[in-house]
Amino acid sequence: MTERDILRIAVQAADDKKAENIVALNMKGISLVADYFMICHGNSDKQVQAIAREIKEKAEEHGVVVKRVEGFDEARWILVDLGDVVVHVFHKEDREYYNLERLWGDAPLEHIESDLRA
Repeated sequence: MTERDILRIAVQAADDKKAENIVALNMKGISLVADYFMICHGNSDKQVQAIAREIKEKAEEHGVVVKRVEGFDEARWILVDLGDVVVHVFHKEDREYYNLERLWGDAPLEHIESDLRA
């Protein structure tokens, strides 16, 4: 399974739980941490947790090793480490505050439109 396949699984899982403003940054050559960062947000603690839980479960169903999940109990910024793909699930206000898209502004956006529901 490629890192792009893992990204697709994460994007679809987040989309299934109605995550908002899902974006993927191509971090190849920019970060040694991962090839892709996926960023999305929910509008409540419960939705943020549901998004992260769905991503973790779908990844495991496809045989992807989930290295760690951080921030689940607080539900403000949950990090799901899928190895080559690191998923950031934010609460809306925290996403606006941390603004990872601006922080990693030199990373090109990955085209994920075909992975989202119609």
